[in-house]
Amino acid sequence: MDLSPDIRRALAARFISRAGSEAAFFIGVWGKAAYSLHATPHQLALVMFCLSAASIAGSVFGGLLVDRHGPKRVIMGAEAFFVPIALAVAYADSITMLVPLVALWGLAGSPIQTAGASLAPYLVDDRSSLARMNSYLESAGSLAFIAGPVIGAVISRAVGVDAVFVFDALTSLAAVALFWRSRIDGPRKREHNAGPFSELAAGIRTAYGIRSIRFYVLAGTVTWLGFGAFGALEPLFYRDVVKTGVEAIGYVNAVFGAGILLGATLLRRLPRSAISARGLATAVALTGAGSVLYVGTADLRIIVLGALAWGTVVGSLEPLLRTLIHRDTPHELIGRVTGTAQVHKQAGELVPLAFAPALAATIGVQQTLIAGGLFTALAATLGMLEARAIDRAATVPEPVEIQPLLASDEPISPVR
Repeated sequence: MDLSPDIRRALAARFISRAGSEAAFFIGVWGKAAYSLHATPHQLALVMFCLSAASIAGSVFGGLLVDRHGPKRVIMGAEAFFVPIALAVAYADSITMLVPLVALWGLAGSPIQTAGASLAPYLVDDRSSLARMNSYLESAGSLAFIAGPVIGAVISRAVGVDAVFVFDALTSLAAVALFWRSRIDGPRKREHNAGPFSELAAGIRTAYGIRSIRFYVLAGTVTWLGFGAFGALEPLFYRDVVKTGVEAIGYVNAVFGAGILLGATLLRRLPRSAISARGLATAVALTGAGSVLYVGTADLRIIVLGALAWGTVVGSLEPLLRTLIHRDTPHELIGRVTGTAQVHKQAGELVPLAFAPALAATIGVQQTLIAGGLFTALAATLGMLEARAIDRAATVPEPVEIQPLLASDEPISPVR
């Protein structure tokens, strides 16, 4: 694939911005809560619950804005709005203060994630290139997943954990500058009668009304339901089970990021038959198994190997899921359907927070995390019959009837 200057800028912006957010999350939010503010499991669950709830709202409207204005404008606006919020989180000196600031951080950041997840169809001219483009985007994000936690750990050790949020703000400014120079088309505006809620409903009807898309969205939901407990318990796993400092979270998650990079690269080399519902179900099952390997022992050497194996599967799963959604979704609804998938992802992370702390208190932190991985593997295995039926149908899905679309009826050139 010929990588135009605009594609290179988009990839660079994704790397830089995500490096900042990964550093801020793993070292800033988790590290500050668990190590600086000595959060309990219930307090960490509250932080993650508010983060997920705010992110859901941001994803919903982020998807609508992508379909109205294109991902470039959404990313630039959200990144600029994100800067003062990231700086404000650095001043939180209690869990009570941290919770609402992290919620705002998630509200501002989730439209960036949704727009970034919607980028591929705007960067390629034909849908046969979607898997490769999503692989490139995921590779950029994977490199950031490696670099971000390591940079965050170094900054935290040298300057202090609050300086990580300053780094996060600077990366957002850099992303704005890169997208400012890019020429990525968005939907052409035209007069329409539908209000924002009608437009959102159209995206939701498409996500639930097309059998294949519904399966893809639910497969992603199962994945994150199984991993939702990690948001509240993974820092405690390192603190109480593995008995390491906050830096270990950054370094091991950098290994996890290396696995994601490897998995994203492998996606470009998979046979076309793997870009399927069965391929997705298999990947979800393997992610569950990988997470069990990751937290199955307190031996840091095995944890590192588990992080690499688990990350490799996740690295293939994420772009595969997006490619399937992009392939089967009408172009003018990409943002809203992607936003719906993001909402499911964040809801999947949110729901386990309601019972993970109590379950951890009953059976233990490590055992709760293992149970989440086993649930994911089992649910994906049970969904294999539906996946086979979808692949056997092998037909292009017909879009459901929706009220006035926002994009022009004329073909759109993704990149000038």
